[in-house]
Amino acid sequence: MYSKRPICQIIYRQPYPSFCRIEHVKRGLWMGHKDQYSHYIASLFQDFTYTIRDSIHKDIPLSHGFYLLSQTSVMQKLHRIKQLGPTYLTYPGSHHTRYEHSLGVFHLTRLIIIALLTKGEENPIKMTYKGILALLSAAMMHDVGHFPYAHALKDIIKPDHEAIGASLIEQDKEVISIIEEKIGTEVSFVTLILDHSRFCDDKEILLYRSLLSGTLDPDKLDYLSRDATYCGVPYGVQDTSYIIRHLHIDHLGNVAIPEVAIGAVEHLLFSKYLMYKYVYWHKRTRSATSMIKKSVLMALKEHLLSMEQLINLTDESFSTLMLSLINYDCGKLFQAVHSGNLLHVASSLPYDKNNTRHQQLAAESEREKIEVQIWEELVVHYPTLDPSFVIVDIPEEVSFEADVHISRNGLPSLQFHEVNELFTPFVVDSFTTSLRKFRLFVPSFVASHISDPIFKGFV
Repeated sequence: MYSKRPICQIIYRQPYPSFCRIEHVKRGLWMGHKDQYSHYIASLFQDFTYTIRDSIHKDIPLSHGFYLLSQTSVMQKLHRIKQLGPTYLTYPGSHHTRYEHSLGVFHLTRLIIIALLTKGEENPIKMTYKGILALLSAAMMHDVGHFPYAHALKDIIKPDHEAIGASLIEQDKEVISIIEEKIGTEVSFVTLILDHSRFCDDKEILLYRSLLSGTLDPDKLDYLSRDATYCGVPYGVQDTSYIIRHLHIDHLGNVAIPEVAIGAVEHLLFSKYLMYKYVYWHKRTRSATSMIKKSVLMALKEHLLSMEQLINLTDESFSTLMLSLINYDCGKLFQAVHSGNLLHVASSLPYDKNNTRHQQLAAESEREKIEVQIWEELVVHYPTLDPSFVIVDIPEEVSFEADVHISRNGLPSLQFHEVNELFTPFVVDSFTTSLRKFRLFVPSFVASHISDPIFKGFV
């Protein structure tokens, strides 16, 4: 729901972060800070006269320019891409979209910027209002290049979705016009913040990159809380106001939090681990993801699809495209996911990063070879078994490292792992190790007849 309110109502009624005092906003003052930053802060309240109601953050204020940006076709497309793809087959409530997530990231980014501006004199990197508006634009549009069905296509399509998103922004005349004429910043700033593959040595842009993509970034703060809420699980929700209140930039220009707030990092890391274990890499979610991925790879290999066809799709258009191939094995495999008929786990073995064979099997082409070998053994006993319905899955490597700096009352900042006694590099590494597993997925009528020792002979 959208609403527009006069500025007089914004001044008195718009909810303020706990670090702001309303009398300072009305006077345009923050004691001890530069007048320029005071003006920025006032603008980040007074210009934001539109409101979107969100299930997680409640009121999300937008300026007229950002309201227009949220209504562009490239943003509206995100209504039709579910945040968690096929996870709804396990958690039926997880139908939330990348659109609402993008608004949440925009909202948290605005609050982070306001918090940092209140500590402006401590920040060695000068922030400009054009730069701030570019960061907010990048925050809102950070997922416009995202693929359908969550991360099922992530390893297939190159470049990554951030680079694709930056290119889409540069090619969209409507978006360019709004960013430059209505919001008042440069498209080149926005794309530089989004696409890390582009060379940049500007300290302000590099700061915004680290704010939008780091341990305590607004993307993570929103998706962990949002995904947990819609899946109905308790362990992903973050204390965002506490984290934002303590964020600052240290004397070297690094994003940091004080030692007293180190528990926020611990909570986030453990939440991320639990969400991966029970939601993102749940065995049914991995089954659906691996089936979708294999169906697309088969279609590409058989020249039934081109890579270009996979870019800029929604969940619906991607499903229509894949279901049009129903007369081929790849289409039948996708239809099984679409109908909720997922493959079952026949065997599961831990991934050992020091095992040479396991390293080789991280490559899709190597796993395809043993899928054929396993099928050749199974088809003797199960003549109706389709070879495309035998899948060996291994999730991509995910990092649980914390790159946030910890400030210590006038002493030089330290890396998180240098201060924290619990989340040592060994413990953080064990998170990934315990989560990554080889799984053999087959139809249910086969699954109960395969043991781990048999699967181990192949991996």
